[in-house]
This record gives sequence, C-alpha cells and structure tokens, in this order.
Amino acid sequence: MALLFGYDIGSSSIKATLIEAESGKVLASATVPDREMEIIAKKPGWAEQHPQTWWENVVTATQKIKAQTNFAAADVRAVGISYQMHGLVIVDAKHEVLRPAIIWCDSRAVEIGRKAMKSIGEKKCLTHLLNSPGNFTASKLKWVKDNEPKIYAKIYKMMLPGDYIAMKMTGEIKTTPSGLSEGIMWDFKEEGLAQIVCEEYGISQNLVAEAVPTFSVQGNLTKESANLLGLKAGTIVSYRAGDQPNNALSLNVLNPGEIAATAGTSGVVYGITAEAKYDAKSRVNTFVHVNHATKKPRYGVLLCVNGTGILNSWLKHNTGSTDYPEMDAMAGTAPVGSDGLVMLPFGNGAERTLENRNIGASIHGLNFNTHNRAHMLRAAQEGIVFALNYGVEIMRKLGVKAKTVRAGHANMFLSSLFSEAFATVTGSHVELFKTDGSQGAARGAGIGAGIYRGPEDAFVGLTPVKTVEPNKKLTAAYADAYKKWESVLKQQLS
Repeated sequence: MALLFGYDIGSSSIKATLIEAESGKVLASATVPDREMEIIAKKPGWAEQHPQTWWENVVTATQKIKAQTNFAAADVRAVGISYQMHGLVIVDAKHEVLRPAIIWCDSRAVEIGRKAMKSIGEKKCLTHLLNSPGNFTASKLKWVKDNEPKIYAKIYKMMLPGDYIAMKMTGEIKTTPSGLSEGIMWDFKEEGLAQIVCEEYGISQNLVAEAVPTFSVQGNLTKESANLLGLKAGTIVSYRAGDQPNNALSLNVLNPGEIAATAGTSGVVYGITAEAKYDAKSRVNTFVHVNHATKKPRYGVLLCVNGTGILNSWLKHNTGSTDYPEMDAMAGTAPVGSDGLVMLPFGNGAERTLENRNIGASIHGLNFNTHNRAHMLRAAQEGIVFALNYGVEIMRKLGVKAKTVRAGHANMFLSSLFSEAFATVTGSHVELFKTDGSQGAARGAGIGAGIYRGPEDAFVGLTPVKTVEPNKKLTAAYADAYKKWESVLKQQLS
C-alpha cells in the first residue's frame, strides 16, 4: 500500500492528511491547535508568528494521525507541503531562526515596495515582475536589512514558511520558481531569479535558496525529523506550493479559464492563464503556477482580500456567538443589503485591491432603532463577498472570467448564505468539493514522486459535493447593495 502525507501550514492552524495513493481515499486527518494560532502584532499593521510553533504543530498533527490509524511508516511514500504565502523566515548557518516570521498580512514593508517600484521603474517592474515589489517577501527582507542590521548580518538563508517546514524535515533549504514569484523575486522575462530586485534592495543572491521544480524530489526526511514525526528516515519530500496555487491544484484547476476560490482567514480568487498578464496598479497579482513550464506557460492571477474569515472569527469571539452555523442562521434572518448596514472587512493589514492601503474595517449606516445582531452578521458576510467581487471586476479587465468557480466545501463556503451571495454577486456557477489544502499537498507529493503520471491520475473521481447557482430572484437586490457598498468604499478611499 502506498500512502501520501500532505500538510497545510496556515496562519490559523496546521492540517495534516494521510491518503491512500491508488484510491485517493482519505485515511485520516488532524488539525491543530484547537484554537487559532496567535498572530503577534507588536505595532499596528505588523503580523508575526514563531516558525517553531508551526513545526511543533506539524509534529503533533502527524502523531494524532498515527494514533488514529497506526499506519506503517514504511508505507508512506512521499510528503507534500502547502503553506501560507508571502511570509519571511530567516535562519543562520546552523538553521536557527533569527527572528519571528513576518507573515503574509503584515504591512510594514508597503512603503519600501512603493519606493522600489518608482526607483526600478514602473514599466520595468511590470514587464519583468508582473507586479510591484509591494509588500511581498523581498520587501520584508529589505525592511529587516534597514531596521535590524545586526540580525540581517547573521542571515544564512531567507525562505518562505513552506521552505522552513521542508528544511525541518530534510535539513535542506530549497524553494521553487512559484515560491520565488510569490516573493516578487522571479523574473518572468528571464525565467529566473529577479536580479533587478536583488540589486535594488542590496540583497545578496547567496541569501536566496536554490530553486527546484514544484513537483520533484526535494529532499529526504532526516533521522531526527522522522523520529519526531513517526515516519521513516529517507522518505521523500516531493512537492511544495503556496496555499493558493496549492488550493487550485487540490481542485484540479490547472489550465487557462479555470478558477479556484477560498475563503479562510483571507479570501482568494485565483484564475489560470497562459499569458503573462498584469494589473498596472498591482491590485491583483500574477504568479508562476505549480504546473508552469517554459514551453507550456501557466500563470495564476490572484486576487486576495486579507479580511475574510478573520472578520467572521472576530465576530464569533466578540459578539457572544456559539458557533458558525448559528451565526449563519441568524444572518439569514436579515434581508439582502442588511437594511442599509454596510461593513468594510479591511481590518487585517494593507489590502492589495486597494493599492496597498490600510483603511481598517469599518461599519457604516448603523441605526440603533433598526439594526440588530443579525444585521451585523449578514453585513459582514456581504461585505466579504462584495470585497471579493471588487477584485473579480479587476480580474475581468485582464481577461480572467469567473464563469465557473471551484472551491473547497470548507470555511466560509460552508455557509449557504455566503455561497449563494458569492454566486449571485459574481454571476458565477460555484462548484464545491470535499477537499482541502492538505489533501492537495498529498496528491501533489504523489505527482512529484512519480506515483501518479500527472494530475489526471491524481484527481480521478474528484466531483463536486454541491453546486450553487446565482439566485436570479435576488440579483437586483444584491446589485443595489453592492452599489451602496462600493460607494461607501470610494468615500473611505477619497
């Protein structure tokens, strides 16, 4: 029996899944910790986490699966890793972490990226990087260089969160072209490391990990890591990808015209194209997709809203709600448009769709004689859908059409209200699947290890568990509500 392990390294939790390769059957899964992992915010707009916490939770999740199934370690053929994108982990020559990771929703480097765009030249940035250097990994490293020079001087390698987990497993520090592109360190014209960014920021190329193919043998479990995980030393790590390219993989979204979405802590719509397209304002971003090849290019155009599930989580913990189904049911008692109550969900750092502005979350039109908790909960869900649609409209201008959208039947897509609102507002046919990032990482490991000939084998039998169509009866009401929401947003941005 050939088994595959997949890990999804999120900012809220770590999920591990064990699948049987031939059938694709999920044998066990575990999510830890029970409560969302802490995000450290020493200053407004900052967001950090301790990488060691991720690793400890990876070990715990694996041990939980071992307890559930008592699988034979020798049967595990390969390991795959999905991870939160855009984070920065730095280590010294002994592979010791030098400071907490600066994670995806941290906005301290916005101004650094803005200055770099101007210095390098807008046209050169967009034609070579398809993005502004923005608030991505390279800009975060530049922040460390400028503000923590003693720590910077000790850096042996910089890496992404998934590269760190792979390092803990294998002892080797590597990355991928897709990973470099998400850090804005990939030159799309030269098909290699972005020299213009390294030169602009004064970053030595020696600090950047070797890039290996996304699907490939990237290292083997060391005796130390194998003992901690309860796996066999020498087991290969054969796949890694950022959470959004990996989410697309898990939904078999690999070719032009296919679209994936997720609504976890952040909300993302990710569309595949064969053309290297960019938004002139970098409000949506283009990255190398997992199956990209020079002769068969595949790019992912990514729209991200930081303040998505984190808003719903905040409401749950601060309004006396017992659970998400209860919140969903209560939100459903309020009408479309929440009787004029508008919520902007931008309370989790600078938002790319707003040109890296950090306007915060806010509530508008609150009437003490009209609105209640139900209105608040519905306005939050609608605000998230409207924020996603605001970005979808930008993607449409790049030729990425959201006709059919695939998503995991998880997180906010478990909500019937949210799913219907998303389908109706974006005008898309939504297909929901019983899969997630850790399953996608496991299947990706099978592809990278050569157990599957390709995605066609890895995703046989993947069928939607639910489909959601636009509610034509509510189209006009949602259009009016979106128009009002957009008007409020424009006022905030002016």
